[in-house]
Amino acid sequence: MHAFDVLGDPVRRRILELLAAGEQTSGAIGAAIRDEFGISQPAVSQHLRVLRENGFTTVRAEGARRLYTVDSAPLVEVDAWLERFRGFWNQRLDALGTELARGKRERRKGT
Repeated sequence: MHAFDVLGDPVRRRILELLAAGEQTSGAIGAAIRDEFGISQPAVSQHLRVLRENGFTTVRAEGARRLYTVDSAPLVEVDAWLERFRGFWNQRLDALGTELARGKRERRKGT
């Protein structure tokens, strides 16, 4: 499965957002996702499996608990693909910065 296929699902993106804060148990992830998306625990488990099998997360056992963390390796592929488009963003952000500075100068002149 391609990285964008994995990230195309809002549930999987949200799981990664939760894990970006640090390691979490499958139970904590499941509870948060069930509350936000209203899906069953087996459905959450399926999303965790897709993330794990495609390298986006790692899991380790601690007794009966399963602890998940983000594995950033596949995100490097996403970042490399997005690099082609950063020039568009940077140009617009630079233009915004120029306009903000112009507005500040004009307000200072007016007072």
